Amino acid sequence: MFKHIKNDLPASIVVFFVALPLCLGIALASGAPLFSGLIAGIIGGIVVGSLSGSHIGVSGPAAGLAAIVLTAIGTLGGFENFLVAVVLGGLIQIVFSILKAGVIAYYFPSSVIKGMLTGIGIIIILKQIPHFFGYNSNFSFFQTDGETTVSGIFNALNFISPGATLIAVIALAILILWDKVLSKKSKIFQLVQGPLVAVVVGILYFVFTNGNSEWGINEKLLVSVPIPESIESLGNLLSFPNFAVIGNSEVWITAFTIALVASLETLLCVEATDKLDPDKRTTPTNKELLAQGVGNSISGLLGGLPVTQVIVRSSANIQSGGRTKASAIIHGFFLLISVILIPRLLNMIPLSVLASILFLVGYKLAKPALFKKMYGLGWKQFIPFTVTVFGIVFTDLLIGIGLGLMVGIVVILLKSYQNSHFLHIEDKSNGKHRIKMTLAEEVTFFNKGAILKELDSLPNDTYLELNLLNTRFLDNDIIEILEDFALKAKQRNIDIQLVSKRGVEENPSSYIEFFRTRPKSTLSLS
Repeated sequence: MFKHIKNDLPASIVVFFVALPLCLGIALASGAPLFSGLIAGIIGGIVVGSLSGSHIGVSGPAAGLAAIVLTAIGTLGGFENFLVAVVLGGLIQIVFSILKAGVIAYYFPSSVIKGMLTGIGIIIILKQIPHFFGYNSNFSFFQTDGETTVSGIFNALNFISPGATLIAVIALAILILWDKVLSKKSKIFQLVQGPLVAVVVGILYFVFTNGNSEWGINEKLLVSVPIPESIESLGNLLSFPNFAVIGNSEVWITAFTIALVASLETLLCVEATDKLDPDKRTTPTNKELLAQGVGNSISGLLGGLPVTQVIVRSSANIQSGGRTKASAIIHGFFLLISVILIPRLLNMIPLSVLASILFLVGYKLAKPALFKKMYGLGWKQFIPFTVTVFGIVFTDLLIGIGLGLMVGIVVILLKSYQNSHFLHIEDKSNGKHRIKMTLAEEVTFFNKGAILKELDSLPNDTYLELNLLNTRFLDNDIIEILEDFALKAKQRNIDIQLVSKRGVEENPSSYIEFFRTRPKSTLSLS
């Protein structure tokens, strides 16, 4: 696991700086204690990272669950009651893994997965614009003040903090310089990552400008980590589940909802991170569900939020050179150590600097070149991709993915409709049109409409050659269509010739009987 420590250690530092404000922000957006977000981040790194089969995936509290958590805490009558649902949700995920439910991840088109990555990248950029300019200290993906993302951006332009904006611009310049120039010059710039330098510069800027009315940074625009007075008092920040409510049906409904949504979000993230992995390794999805289930149960027992594998942290890990699960585990220990030893130092980090780091992460996920590439692959790829992107940006993650998947299914049905047969009109001889219809290798009920339309549009006095040489599967619905057409053919003076592996047959009833006598379980023509 530590074979690539020279890559994983600097990557874990970047993931740590990305994860820290997200853990706090998601807890804030969820209406939960801030410390619960940090607990989830620590468990996601150390526990889930150790058990997971993913080499580069990073787990922690997820923005996609924040709305569910916010509602559930109120419905269940308190955070301690909600923690019972988190523990049970983790146990349900373990059951999912035993039932091999991880296979669902393989049934999402790549265009939808790429659209998910791009949509999340755009959301990351949009949500960080206010923080970049020093507006709205709530570092979250969900607005709790009635604003939208767009209104938040316009308000940010009206309330620009000069100090926060200046250090954000400096940090962004450092990141771009490090990524495009310095990292290619020397190995030292690969070991010491740009985000770490940007954070250190941000802390120094805050220290030297503290108290300056014009260029200083307000404390509301800094990271806010709970500060325990001593090691003993650290336990006072923990919350524990109230198992007295375990018989409440609402708790079980919430638990199943958490398990279902967290599992789906994790599996989608697994599929996406595997595509981003430079080594193209494949994550065992059922093992991932087991790791997530164990992590959620422990997180709930210690007072943490639900965890999933998260694309923002995972992509930051990949882009920073992470090679093995060591980077995820180490980032979890960094969260734990920092909360205990250096919370006051962490609280000097400007949120605008972290926004600059996430800008770069978002841009790499949503590069304009990707839109051009998807367009070049044709409309069958571009439309589901685009629908997924817009769905995620204007609604939420799961709705956007659902819309993209539905469009992808419609595209498949449409192409199946179009590709059921090939119609070739040869010539007109002896007063009859000669028409050759070749059926596809597999013809199912999806193709009923297309075949029925072509058969009904044949002119009277036609000689039809029906070629089934390549057809290996014929659905019973298609057989019924051909049976009905054979009766109509006599009335319309249409002669039918069947070309199959049995040879050439002129009698329509012969080929109908041929189909009818096939085994109903397969209806195979091979």
